[in-house]
Amino acid sequence: MNAGRVVFSQLLDFLPRHQFDRCVRRYGGNYRTKTFSCFDQYLCMAFAQITYRQSLRDIETCLRAMQPKLYHCGIRGNVSRNTLANANEHRDWRIYGDFAALLISKARKLYANQDFGVELKRATYALDSTTIDLCLSLFPWAKFRKHKAAIKVHTLMDLRGSIPCFIRITGGKVHDVNILDELVLEPGAFYIMDRAYLDFGRLYTFTQNLSTFITKAKSNFDYRRLYYRKVDKATGLRCDQTIRLNGFYASQDYPAVLRRIGYFDLETKKKFIFLTNNFVLPAVTIAQLYKCRWQIEIFFKWIKQYLRIKTFFGLTENAVKTQIWIAISVYVLVAIVKKELEIDLSLGEILQILSIVLFEKVPITQVLTKHLLQNENLQFHNQLLLFDL
Repeated sequence: MNAGRVVFSQLLDFLPRHQFDRCVRRYGGNYRTKTFSCFDQYLCMAFAQITYRQSLRDIETCLRAMQPKLYHCGIRGNVSRNTLANANEHRDWRIYGDFAALLISKARKLYANQDFGVELKRATYALDSTTIDLCLSLFPWAKFRKHKAAIKVHTLMDLRGSIPCFIRITGGKVHDVNILDELVLEPGAFYIMDRAYLDFGRLYTFTQNLSTFITKAKSNFDYRRLYYRKVDKATGLRCDQTIRLNGFYASQDYPAVLRRIGYFDLETKKKFIFLTNNFVLPAVTIAQLYKCRWQIEIFFKWIKQYLRIKTFFGLTENAVKTQIWIAISVYVLVAIVKKELEIDLSLGEILQILSIVLFEKVPITQVLTKHLLQNENLQFHNQLLLFDL
């Protein structure tokens, strides 16, 4: 990475171009394409994500202003609003979904030993979804309610590094619990979910696959206690019980025993009831693991704040999914850059810096490194001191 290359070009060093071309060939993305390739499309959309562009016209105007530098950034085709809109509408979104999955695989290896707050050697995942509201008149294919449209981004996130490892984009009508049918469960792994995923028939598959689930119980939960363990209430624990389901259908769906843990959070003054099929870990650790589930909420908040996934550049389902998958790939790319360059900045700070230096000819390590300002330690006073100290 030399100083003669723009920052955008240096970012491309972290993208496996040959694997991207393989994804393009898999779905025939460049079929009958002469000037504007799938890679050109990806770079234009990634530019829009990094620099917070508002529309296709905004993308076109800004990139044409940097026309002399585009070739060295990898953009070989002429950037046009109509061409980009047509590419988003017709080129298969799975090209960018598969490429994002390759970046995710690379990022998970880099963050394999990352600490997430609980000392646990096994893989630990958080499962949740976020809803993105849409206009029904513009997105009729995503009808959610009578006068509202929406899509859901279902995400399974590896807590080590906060890397999403499974994503499904569906209509707003798809209930969260249905995503459990699509998961490929990993034996020995921990899956942390909220009460929206409480389906005992589906949860029993976790036990059959030797996986651990941790979820919250509903208020009308019907059970009978079999055994109990003594707990230290100073830690916030209220109970640690072995139970069995009482309901006729529930007991058939989940014939095994469950572990019920009561916990009182001293910070929020709220009581939580957790259900799990793990009887080995201490009850306090189970409560701490569920608290780590909050990282996926932070992830959803981050991508909605720093990336373009709330307003879309196209109206078709393919265009929406293309934009979301490219946004996810940009998030993972920033995480890879942070880890490989050992940058001591948050992902949000890195993206903010990149947004203003993308076409500057400086080493990327220089702009992403914190430097002590010359006068940082000087103290300034708004008024004179009355006495000398």
